[in-house]
Amino acid sequence: MLLASYQQNLIEAGCDEAGRGCLAGPVFAAAVILPPTFDHAFLNDSKQITEKIRYELRHEIELKSIAFAVGMVDNREIDKINILNASFLAMHRAVEQLSPVPEFIIVDGNRFNNYKNLPHKCIVKGDSKYFSIAAASILAKTYRDDYMNNIANEYPEYNWLSNKGYPTVKHRQAILELGYTPYHRLTFKVKNTQLKIF
Repeated sequence: MLLASYQQNLIEAGCDEAGRGCLAGPVFAAAVILPPTFDHAFLNDSKQITEKIRYELRHEIELKSIAFAVGMVDNREIDKINILNASFLAMHRAVEQLSPVPEFIIVDGNRFNNYKNLPHKCIVKGDSKYFSIAAASILAKTYRDDYMNNIANEYPEYNWLSNKGYPTVKHRQAILELGYTPYHRLTFKVKNTQLKIF
């Protein structure tokens, strides 16, 4: 059973990202403030539910949240500042759009760069423990999938409609045969040995 909040005294936003392990495309993050009474039987870590349910949940989250926002850092910025810092920056870009302004942030994972002077708590597997982080994971994942679907037809050989930029065998093989596209993260190297599945 997921929990409504980490603490009860401050306006709390949950944050999560999607696309950190991809070879192509941006990293997306979302920040969500839910009402204290929010509850949903199916809301969980976005990786644990089907695509159809994720999009149904996105609609409900956007309808019932007090505030939500999505931030993005593209592949060029990722190459400049590295993927970890890009993930934090995407979360910052989401949080800065929220109104009301949150007073406390809970973040999926074990690391986070401070956002202004807001207190925060990192929670490992937080997207399966707190509704707001789970909601953020849904929004980040679905908005990123929409982005990858939109650019997939520009470079169909890389199979982004299916892999969404993640390092599948087919995606890595396409990079080795055809090279990188303008959407690829050039600091994420692909070698022949990575094609083997262990």
